[in-house]
Amino acid sequence: MHRNIAGWVTHHWAKWVVVVLSLIFVGGIGGTFGPRLAEIQENDIASFLPGDAESTQVIAKSAQLGADPDAVPVVVLYVRGSGITPDDTAKVAADARAIPAMASVADEVAGPQPSQDGKALQLIATIQVGKDGFEDLPQAVEDIRDTAEKDANGLEVSLAGPAAFGADQAKAFAGIDGVLLLSALAIVFVLLVLTYRSPILWFIPLLCGVFSVFTAQGFVYLLARYADLTVNGQSAGILSVLVLGAGVDYALLIVARYREELHHYEDRHQAMSHALHRAAPAVLASGATVIIGLLCLMFAELNSTSGLGPVAAAGIAVALLMMLVLLPALLVVFGRWVFWPFIPRFGTSAHAESGVWSRVGRGIEKAPRAVWIGTTLALVAVSFGVLQLNATGLSNEDTFTTTQPSVTAEKELAKHYPGGDGSPVQVISAADRAKEVASDLGAVEGIDAPSVAVVAQKDGLALIQATLSSAPDSDDAYATIERARASLGDIPDADALVGGQTAINKDVQDAASADNRLIIPIILLAVLLILALLLRSIVAPVILLGTVVLSFAAALGISALVFRHVFGFPGADSSFPLFAFVFLVALGIDYNIFLMTRVREEALHVGTHRGALIALAATGGVITSAGLVLAGTFAALGSLPIVFLAELGFAVALGVLLDTIIVRSVLVTALNLDLGRWMWWPSNLWRTDGDEVADRP
Repeated sequence: MHRNIAGWVTHHWAKWVVVVLSLIFVGGIGGTFGPRLAEIQENDIASFLPGDAESTQVIAKSAQLGADPDAVPVVVLYVRGSGITPDDTAKVAADARAIPAMASVADEVAGPQPSQDGKALQLIATIQVGKDGFEDLPQAVEDIRDTAEKDANGLEVSLAGPAAFGADQAKAFAGIDGVLLLSALAIVFVLLVLTYRSPILWFIPLLCGVFSVFTAQGFVYLLARYADLTVNGQSAGILSVLVLGAGVDYALLIVARYREELHHYEDRHQAMSHALHRAAPAVLASGATVIIGLLCLMFAELNSTSGLGPVAAAGIAVALLMMLVLLPALLVVFGRWVFWPFIPRFGTSAHAESGVWSRVGRGIEKAPRAVWIGTTLALVAVSFGVLQLNATGLSNEDTFTTTQPSVTAEKELAKHYPGGDGSPVQVISAADRAKEVASDLGAVEGIDAPSVAVVAQKDGLALIQATLSSAPDSDDAYATIERARASLGDIPDADALVGGQTAINKDVQDAASADNRLIIPIILLAVLLILALLLRSIVAPVILLGTVVLSFAAALGISALVFRHVFGFPGADSSFPLFAFVFLVALGIDYNIFLMTRVREEALHVGTHRGALIALAATGGVITSAGLVLAGTFAALGSLPIVFLAELGFAVALGVLLDTIIVRSVLVTALNLDLGRWMWWPSNLWRTDGDEVADRP
């Protein structure tokens, strides 16, 4: 069937129809809806949580008591090292009257509240961000800052609390799609020019990659708008990088096979038809593996993680469509000359047998068992670096690669006030047990007892607030939340629920850890089943999956050492191992699929031993180029000031390079040479290795 489709896509006149319809599709979906993707992003951390999380339940029930779930507190801190003066107090009091007049500020402003050391005053305001107001948060914070700094007369003014931190996050994510796309495009451009050594050919795969990104963004916008899909800044950024990198990878494989067929067919249409007939199954299998692996994320508890699955899967599907339909049509339209100055001539040799990877294969052939054992031991050794990976969550300070104003303000605030000021613990309980709950809450270690107060009661519910003694993003604060939940949970009929910003952060980290334990085995099983169906074997899929997992462990081990000892990152987000695993396993297995489908194709004619050498020689260059492109696009994540994305980009880039240069070219080839026909057990190819008619698809 795919031969018929390939013939239609590359038909002498139908190719023009394909190009026109593709451009209409790109313009309609990508051009119309792609630029609007930022409008539907949900970057508030509370939106990451499932509805049954304890902190989420507190948000919902607080709304019944009149609390606004879209209201975020901000602390305005005024400091004078020599001590606060009466004029300072009058100035801050005037600000307390002026700030509520701003359209973005809800309710009244609390304060001025003097510090015990007499050197600081603070106001606590509440910013009304609204459901889609995350992008407007920086401006709201700046408006308050402008008011506070006006006529300060030497007072040091800074803004802390969730709203200030959220504003810094919004600034970091502002323009993320554009920054990432430009960085990735620059990297891919350089790599494509170096790969093809042509001033022309690079343009077509890159153009199709850009079209894929825009179309994927438009499609994801529609899913988020009408299918209630959760999209945040992280998933939107990853979408751009993933679609461009994976799309260009598929393009490289198709172009390489097309170039190879041009040596055998004089008619370029016929050459492309045969190229798609041979390459499309591997590309489709690869894309399907990635899509299914990504869709496994939908089992996650975290909305942000479960939402990434269909977001990224939709992007891969669009990239597949573009590279299997638009790319071949464009290549046939432009003809052989796009390969200039290295134009493949009909009847000439492709020189695969004398290339670098052919020599590598012959070197491995001399002692394949020693090669795969030595390579495995080396990868296992570096995997132990994972013991230094502290993936238990990041504090506010550790979230960014650069110093942020809100983080500096939090440190200053902690010098003069209890660490949790501006980020109160919120407890919902039965109204008739509110006093007992408040009393027990005040007795919890880590709670500032005088701050405990019942702030609202309605319809049988009570809202109790308290201040943490430690910084709200610290391990001590998380431990306090655990103690509070344990203590209040013992009160009969109180139905106490503990929430607030610190509880939200803790619940996110706990859910991410649970997702790691759930999703990773599901992905492994899904990929194993796909490989078994594709290769019609049991041995090969198990071995290939093992090599990719080993590559993942090695990449994580090296990354952990680099994070700690080179970049100075103290830890990683709890979801980092899962994200790295998904991309490295799903994308890493791609290269094994590209290689092993070619090995199987050749083994049907010349046997597994010879087929492994031919496949390595034929695919080595293109797979290495594809790995460099994908690694380069993920490395572009390092251009953002977000530690999670910088770490993810580094780990995935490193893992992809390990897969393409070491695992696929050395380890898998050595295993193919050593095990021979046993790789295909129990299929017919295992019994008739090298028979042209055996087990033919």
